[in-house]
Amino acid sequence: MKFIVALCAFAASATAFAPATTPSMTRTQLSMANHLELTTGKAQLDHSVIDRFNELPYPAEKVLAEYVWVDAKGETRSKTRTLPASRAKAVDTLPRWNFDGSSTDQAPGDDSEVILRPCRIFKDPFRPRNDGLDNILVMCDTYTPAGEPLPTNTRAIAAKAFEGREDEEIWFGLEQEFTLFNLDQRTPLGWPKNGFPNRPQGPYYCSVGPENSFGRAITDATYRACLYAGIEISGTNGEVMPGQQEYQVGPCVGIDAGDQLFMSRYI
Repeated sequence: MKFIVALCAFAASATAFAPATTPSMTRTQLSMANHLELTTGKAQLDHSVIDRFNELPYPAEKVLAEYVWVDAKGETRSKTRTLPASRAKAVDTLPRWNFDGSSTDQAPGDDSEVILRPCRIFKDPFRPRNDGLDNILVMCDTYTPAGEPLPTNTRAIAAKAFEGREDEEIWFGLEQEFTLFNLDQRTPLGWPKNGFPNRPQGPYYCSVGPENSFGRAITDATYRACLYAGIEISGTNGEVMPGQQEYQVGPCVGIDAGDQLFMSRYI
């Protein structure tokens, strides 16, 4: 559900199915989007149909909690659960959860249970609501059922480094660079297919204008989603290569810097 990927890489080619109707019945048809260059099996439905379901009210006193963690490759994974709103107000009241670590290269197949321990709560920008409650994103780290941190749990290593330094306020500012690609998964935005830009580096850094800045709308959408979530995203700009962008997170205090950066990557 990553925002950046979702905006860049929605592939169309959906065939909509509807129950049989008589000519006198009102029918709602799903529009078919144009075929994109790469067929991935993903589909884009008519937004009016999606919006119909997104507008359904949430049950009173229940929230959706998206548990997010870092897998063996350093990428984010997530799964959703329903919680009483009273349990979603603080990390200490959130339940631990589990997942099949053999499917994320974090556990063997014969002993695959991995425990998710909630560490940080953010507002969910993908499922906003207007009833006074917030759905949430939950940054987690990973443990064995016996309580040992997994080898891939670098957050636990960082937490030990901060232990005993409660009298210090350690600030971090982090910069995240990334490149946006077309659906062929090899051509950056603003590049010709199987070629190179016809201009050298120079006009793209901190660029303005559609001939210089590629993917600005995606970066701006990510910026706003991070602000909504409560991430201390402090700025953004185009980088030196066409299709290359960056944003900054911080200043943040202590281990919270890592939690915020990884949640921004998830978004």
